[in-house]
This record gives sequence, structure tokens and C-alpha cells, in this order.
Amino acid sequence: MREAGWLAVSVGLLCLGLGIAPPAGRFTWLLENLPVLIGLPVLIATYRRWPLTPLLYRLLAVHAVILMVGGHYTYAAVPAGDWVRDWFGLARNPYDRLGHLAQGFVPAILIRELCLRRGLDVRGWFGSALIVLACLGISASYEILEWRTAVAVGSAADDFLGSQGDVWDAQWDMACCGIGALVALALLASTHDRQLQRC
Repeated sequence: MREAGWLAVSVGLLCLGLGIAPPAGRFTWLLENLPVLIGLPVLIATYRRWPLTPLLYRLLAVHAVILMVGGHYTYAAVPAGDWVRDWFGLARNPYDRLGHLAQGFVPAILIRELCLRRGLDVRGWFGSALIVLACLGISASYEILEWRTAVAVGSAADDFLGSQGDVWDAQWDMACCGIGALVALALLASTHDRQLQRC
């Protein structure tokens, strides 16, 4: 599939470009980009043996861009988020919320595809509930990672946390993840099924 190759090259080049001089510093950039730095080589290595659906490759590429932009500026300082904050009179930059919606939206389709291709039927309400719970588990694990990183390195992790003074930031992040997973399953399940039939 030619499209998957172009997506991989585009994500790789963007990752390099945004990593050259991140305003937030190299440490924050590395922490925020670890999923891309690990995931992209895995996808390239498994492409011939176990290619994913075009829908999933596209979603993973969009999620990678969200992560890389957040890692470049920090989620609290992404300019597009500042514009949205100012337009709608919000109290904080909402780019972090977008990142956590994607943290549910994209993994929901990834988990769904992995399960269905391994013979686990997750098409009904119970399977969908398990997918949403798995996404929430990933989100909770990420919040724990943020907390432990902050404890380990102190104020150097402030940009990585991106809480912007919100004491409920971790709860909001997990709620956004759950919403993203539910929306992905509601909107994309039938398209995903059609693409899986062609694999």
C-alpha cells in the first residue's frame, strides 16, 4: 500500500523537523514523542507481514501529528490552542483536551482491529465496552506515568504535565479519552468493518 509508506515518511520527516529546535526543550519533546518514536518503527517493521487497514494508518498518522505538535510547543502552549482559547473565552489552552480525545479515539480503532483480526468478536455492546475500558486503562496508565515523572524530575516535568493549574486535569484527560473512544466506535465501526473485509 503506497499510502502507508507516504504516511510513514511524512510522519518521520515531521518528527525530525519538529524535533530540531523545540521551544519547550529536548526533555519534554522526548517524553511527548516517545509513542511516535516507538510506534513508527514497529509499524514499519510489521507492515509486510501484518498490514493494518488504511483507516487505522490514517488515524495513527493524525494522532502522531497531534503528539508531535504538542511535544514541540508543549500542550499548554500550542498556538492553535491559544487561538481557540481566545476565540471562545476559555480559561486554558484546549489543545491538551484534543490530545486526550485522540488518546481514546485512535486506540479504540487500533484495539478493535487487533481483536477482530485475532478472532475476538468485539462488535457488540459488550465488546465495545471492553474497548472503551481498555482505552481508559491506557489513559490512566499515562496519567500515572506523568505523575511519577513529575515526582522523579520535579519542575522539569511541568511542561510534560501540562495541567495549566487545573487540579482536575487528570480526570478531565481520562474523561476526554473515554469520550474519544465512544465517538470513534459510534462513527467508524461500519467503515472499519468494510475495510477489514478487504484485508
